[in-house]
Amino acid sequence: MAGAAAGAPGAGDGLEARIAATSPAEQRSYRSMLQTVAGLLEDRAELIDLKVADSALAEMAEAFRVFRPYRHRRKVTIFGSARTEPDHPDYLQARDLAAAMAAAGWMVVTGAGPGIMAAGMEGAGRDQSLGVNIRLPHEQGANRFIAQDPKLVEMRYFFTRKLMLLKESDGYVVLPGGFGTLDEGFELLTLLQTGKAEPAPVVLLDVPGGTYWQGWSRFLREEVEPRGLVSDDDRAFYVRTDSVPEARDELLGFYRNYRSARWVGDLLVLRMDTAPTRAQLARLNRRFGHVLTGGVIRTTRPLPPERSDGDDLDAARLALRFDRRHYGRLRQLIDAVNRLDGDGHH
Repeated sequence: MAGAAAGAPGAGDGLEARIAATSPAEQRSYRSMLQTVAGLLEDRAELIDLKVADSALAEMAEAFRVFRPYRHRRKVTIFGSARTEPDHPDYLQARDLAAAMAAAGWMVVTGAGPGIMAAGMEGAGRDQSLGVNIRLPHEQGANRFIAQDPKLVEMRYFFTRKLMLLKESDGYVVLPGGFGTLDEGFELLTLLQTGKAEPAPVVLLDVPGGTYWQGWSRFLREEVEPRGLVSDDDRAFYVRTDSVPEARDELLGFYRNYRSARWVGDLLVLRMDTAPTRAQLARLNRRFGHVLTGGVIRTTRPLPPERSDGDDLDAARLALRFDRRHYGRLRQLIDAVNRLDGDGHH
């Protein structure tokens, strides 16, 4: 049978040989997934549960395949209403920002539907666009700017689609929208607030004279913050603006010096183009030392796990024992790193 071919699932030694040819870390992941499948079999999982697990894994595998060739490119995900008409100011604002980001060398990711999603892809152009569409009975599929493109993924589940819209991007823009847009925006902020997402810039974009994000901010300020449900530092996760140039500058400016972050044991390592001077480092410690569980913020060379993985070895580094709680302050630390200049002032 075709399913029993060497290397196919269930092929025994053939599958094991293919796993053995991967790196040790990849081997652990493959074997962990196989153990999960074995656990489902052991528990005699119900058919409906097996179908959900199978479909979700297949969708993610397909999305990984589509995004893999573009992992080296910076990307921005644009969220907004599918109901926004092409002549609406919100549409034009999203289109213009997408064009500005594409001109800066970034790719644009959207949910591939109509409205703001189409605006993002129109602005970026087909070559600079990636789409993650959701199959809904009342919508006609992907918009014309990405339809039938190999950079389009079609998905059945909202949760797998949302994973890819968040996982693959380096920055995010949210325009006015309904339940779905608010859900995506709040989940993004939740992931940043809890450290479940890599630090990244978030822009809440309106049009000149628009009141959507003003009303949203007023709700947080008047109803949420007084109850102690979010803190003042959480405002650091996003920028509100009605200006396309300001939105572009916020997205690009986040990577002015900062590159990426990685946990190595109990150390959080921030990678950047240029390390702070001694005076700048002292100021960073005075300003942000309270978010450490011990020690100080210090410069470091690549740590052994980073060297083993060849992980951004040419970057300068700061290492700190971050308390894994004050992620709003961590964002402010990254902002401070991005404002470092040669004369030692922030």
